[in-house]
Amino acid sequence: MKFVIQRVTQASVSVDSDVIGQIGKGFLVFAGISQNDTREIADKMINKLLNLRIFEDENGKTNLNLASVCGELLIISQFTLYADCKHGNRPSFIHAGKPDMANELYEYIIKKCKENVPIVEHGTFGADMKVSLLNDGPFTILLDSDEIFS
Repeated sequence: MKFVIQRVTQASVSVDSDVIGQIGKGFLVFAGISQNDTREIADKMINKLLNLRIFEDENGKTNLNLASVCGELLIISQFTLYADCKHGNRPSFIHAGKPDMANELYEYIIKKCKENVPIVEHGTFGADMKVSLLNDGPFTILLDSDEIFS
């Protein structure tokens, strides 16, 4: 599982020109799910996400997590995080989770985040989405379960 986390002052997602999710200060999270991912991996990733201390405290140090700043979440499914570009110029997505399994885990991630964060917005799995954001910093973190939990 991969999360690309961007600290934002605002972000939104649209489908067919309709805004379906919008947040203020918080994290925009692009979630990539591989064929080997499980709920246990998702739980670890969610825990890491929610406890990341990348918001500034009163001294300008990145010491605060999402809850400390009453931050919001916008979660977008993005299978392209599993693009394999080793051969040729056209990416392969054979490592991305199959749609039914990946959607089930994506919905699980949203549900679990809603248990801990008051405002959790999300995109539509498999839809052609337009994402708009104002990255704060810029501050972007990549969490890869293969790297941090193995």
